[in-house]
Amino acid sequence: MTDITDLPKLALDWHRAGRGVAVATVVETWGSAPRAVGAQLVIDADGAMEGSVSGGCVEGAVIVEALEALADGTPRLLDYGVSDDEAFAVGLACGGRIRVLVEPVGTAMPVDLLAELVARRDRAEPVAYVTDLQDGAPRLAGRADFPDRFRLDRSGVEEDARTFVAIHNPPLRMIIVGAVHIAQALVPMARACGYAPVIIDPRGAFGSGARFPGETILDDWPDDAMAALKPDTRTAVVTLTHDPKLDDPAIIAALRSEVFYLGCLGSTRTHAKRVARLEEVGFTADQIGRIHAPVGLDIGGRQPAEIAVSVMAEITQALRKAT
Repeated sequence: MTDITDLPKLALDWHRAGRGVAVATVVETWGSAPRAVGAQLVIDADGAMEGSVSGGCVEGAVIVEALEALADGTPRLLDYGVSDDEAFAVGLACGGRIRVLVEPVGTAMPVDLLAELVARRDRAEPVAYVTDLQDGAPRLAGRADFPDRFRLDRSGVEEDARTFVAIHNPPLRMIIVGAVHIAQALVPMARACGYAPVIIDPRGAFGSGARFPGETILDDWPDDAMAALKPDTRTAVVTLTHDPKLDDPAIIAALRSEVFYLGCLGSTRTHAKRVARLEEVGFTADQIGRIHAPVGLDIGGRQPAEIAVSVMAEITQALRKAT
């Protein structure tokens, strides 16, 4: 079974099953468009569909165009206005416009290229699907080609008004070491910001389901847990225990990875001692400089929830702002 939220994989599976597939993608929006740039709709030759490009406003028209594209094997670049009434029906205050690119799989969208896109997504590799809106010829690109778009998760048309870049970033994760009061406030904030949180704490009294209902809690030692989680460029790590026996193994694992954020709770004195321990095991000043400590933006917070707000803000800043 394919997760229907993974639309590129679904399109590939449907094509391989002989169903005939077209992929519709929002490439530009103006005003209060119901779906963001990059939103997709997968349509087969019988009109079955998954996904959405407009929240229901123009899906019927897109399906008709997709069936015609499948019949002649050529792409379509469609332009729709979303009326005030239609926009209001999907929860918006006013109307807008959207442009939708429809690509039949096997012709406009090569099967090998789609398979490679799916494979890179499965490996959690950041990848961009790039195509010329006038001439086609899609290709795949990496973070070095469009660093700002990857950092901002922003698909869109380049300044040449014809090159469309669809960003496929791996999901965001947050690894929190220490199931303390700050973590209880931070976890729901992380979820609200699009992160999948994981809590590491071998202390059963802290890392309990009663304190974190429905959350993923690992009771392994932090270095073992980090090795299993394999943190990457879309991972933030926050250590909150104040205990070097728990925090340090996680910090060492994070510094040896490509996490985009590593924040550690503790005073400047606590951090100075931490720096000394890390230097003793061979880390350089530049490597240690990746650590945000004391953790969080300085907003004057004192309560656990206030500290969590500052941490979430600093993580967002690290993810979205160019250094």
